[in-house]
Amino acid sequence: MKQNRNSRKVNEQAREKLANILLFEISDPDLALVTVTGVEVSVDKSFMRAFFTCEADRYEEVEAALGRARGRIRSLLGRSLGWRVTPELDFRIDTSTDEAERIARALEVVPPTIGVEKDEFGYPVEPADEDGPDEAEEE
Repeated sequence: MKQNRNSRKVNEQAREKLANILLFEISDPDLALVTVTGVEVSVDKSFMRAFFTCEADRYEEVEAALGRARGRIRSLLGRSLGWRVTPELDFRIDTSTDEAERIARALEVVPPTIGVEKDEFGYPVEPADEDGPDEAEEE
């Protein structure tokens, strides 16, 4: 969704309200340790897409819990925000933290081929044996 100063302010306000609702108002144990990473609200405020993250092995469990609590969350959010319209909710998994961890792990492990000298095409260059004659000359 297109972003400007006002929409960023509305998105941040909605994210804070949604995070407080999940933290203090909803008592589902499946929603423990869920982080709201971002919110996108449509221009007319009738639709809101919320991005959340949690442990990777709990994605389906948390998504199901959010689906069960969607009506209650929407009701609490409508009262909390005070907008004319209560937005429809769409919850999405934010996997950017998982990708960042995967990239960080990949950068920590240096493959053994990094230190090998390569030619202009990227193929390993065989070191020349300077002690003895070449095999082609012996034959």
